[in-house]
Amino acid sequence: MISLLSVIVLLGVLIFIHELGHFLAARIGGVGVLKFSLGFGPKIFGKKIGETEYVLSWIPLGGFVKLLGEAGDETLLPEDEKRSFLKQPTWKKTLIVLAGPVFNFLLALVIFVIVFMYGVPNLTTEVGEVQKQSAAYNAGLISGDKIIAIDGKIIKHWEDLRPVIAEGKGKEALIIVERKAEKKQFLIKPLAAKSKNVFGEEISTYLIGVSPSGKTVIERKNPWEATIAAGEKTWEISQLTVLAVVKMVEGTISPRTLGGPIFIAQVAGAQVKEGIIPFILFMALLSINLGVINLFPIPVLDGGHIMFYVIEMVTRREISMKVKEIGQQIGFAVLAVLMIFVIMIDIERMNLPIINDLLKYFK
Repeated sequence: MISLLSVIVLLGVLIFIHELGHFLAARIGGVGVLKFSLGFGPKIFGKKIGETEYVLSWIPLGGFVKLLGEAGDETLLPEDEKRSFLKQPTWKKTLIVLAGPVFNFLLALVIFVIVFMYGVPNLTTEVGEVQKQSAAYNAGLISGDKIIAIDGKIIKHWEDLRPVIAEGKGKEALIIVERKAEKKQFLIKPLAAKSKNVFGEEISTYLIGVSPSGKTVIERKNPWEATIAAGEKTWEISQLTVLAVVKMVEGTISPRTLGGPIFIAQVAGAQVKEGIIPFILFMALLSINLGVINLFPIPVLDGGHIMFYVIEMVTRREISMKVKEIGQQIGFAVLAVLMIFVIMIDIERMNLPIINDLLKYFK
């Protein structure tokens, strides 16, 4: 029950933010808004304020903003022509469509700023275990040492260690540690090793053979530092999302890593039990994913509309409504197939005997 409520809340908020972006951009741009709907299907209730009808519908897996003149087949009064979406310059239509994904990124940015200001736990640089015959072992490091710097680069948190070591590419480096309130320094030569990146791919890297003690410290940032860190984190996750899709297309990553609404519900429920911070961080992650995916050049998605507008700006010719409708039908079919696929993966991931028996007939 908690999982179901969590996923409804998550999707509802993310969709609301996305559609709010379109809504505000249209209003600021002087375009009429006829309907602002949260959800699809039959409406639970609706209220008309001015020319806009605000609607809450039964199916919380989507939402939309209906703009004046958007369909192209409406009969408009002369005074409404200038407020019609299709009568706007292409650049303005692009910005209105782009506002949806931008608001999803902004939501994630705000969440990260709040979390960084509230404080996040970071692993300290205290060494836990030192592997025998490793670079650290040969250099004389022992359990309890606190790594302060490597080749002049300050190591504040354990996560700073790996990139600094990788940057050295196996060259001998000067490592400074604190041991019983005393600073000590041994040359250390990282050893080449095989490791796996976030996508599970085997990569060549350099390791010194130490693991963290597990001790953490809460770090709180001021508003300016939190904003910078939030921007970096939003950009980092956006890049990883795009890269993951590219690798999936290339066949490097299995499509079975995708998750649908059932998987989201399970993860959301688990995050709720962990506390409010893990839950809103998961919300930020989903918001970034929603923003990135909506920018893909697939008709029906925001990116598909933007693709059409870019083509029109380059060719200086308007694409016919018929072509756009056909593109949207194809895009809808692609998304429908994808949704069915991820739901089947979700069901298979549940590992229920009766479901497994049924699915084996489709393999």
